[in-house]
Amino acid sequence: MKIAVDAMGGDYAPGEIVKGAVEAAAELGVEIILVGNSILIREHLGDKEPENITIVHCNEYVGMDEQPAAALRKKKDASIAVATRLVKEGKADALISAGSTGAQMASSLIILGRLPNVQRPAIATVLPCLKGNVVLLDVGANTNCKPENLLEFAIMGSIYAERILNIDKPQVGLLNIGTEPTKGDPVYREA
Repeated sequence: MKIAVDAMGGDYAPGEIVKGAVEAAAELGVEIILVGNSILIREHLGDKEPENITIVHCNEYVGMDEQPAAALRKKKDASIAVATRLVKEGKADALISAGSTGAQMASSLIILGRLPNVQRPAIATVLPCLKGNVVLLDVGANTNCKPENLLEFAIMGSIYAERILNIDKPQVGLLNIGTEPTKGDPVYREA
């Protein structure tokens, strides 16, 4: 598996990002493509570049204080955009960024597009529980959803749980403030 890593995104980048990528490459045996300023990346790699780590150079990145879509329009060579294009072109199988969530979502929408019949993307996280893992959607991509969006999230989460986590017939639930028909806002009640 080849994983593109936005080396310029996140706190203390690229130092901490490179450090984590080196550990992951060694521990998991995956190929890592570090995307960002090659001079800065090499400063943190040291003299010995691991065999399963390559660098794709670019000069720009999206800062945490920038408007994501506007920044991506101006910065075609931003590390998050270049990393996303590597996935689109089949040169990477996955993408990781600790940078701006908005930039990651905007880059994915602009470059990769949406799945058919999906109006909005969602951010998922896997939580360990006593009886196994739980997939939780949406953990930050959307502030206002329609009931149809929540249904889409449920379907995507169920498929992820089934195919990636190997959970046979995953249960789907909706987090709300109660089970009574009058509890929660109208969107959650309708969903």
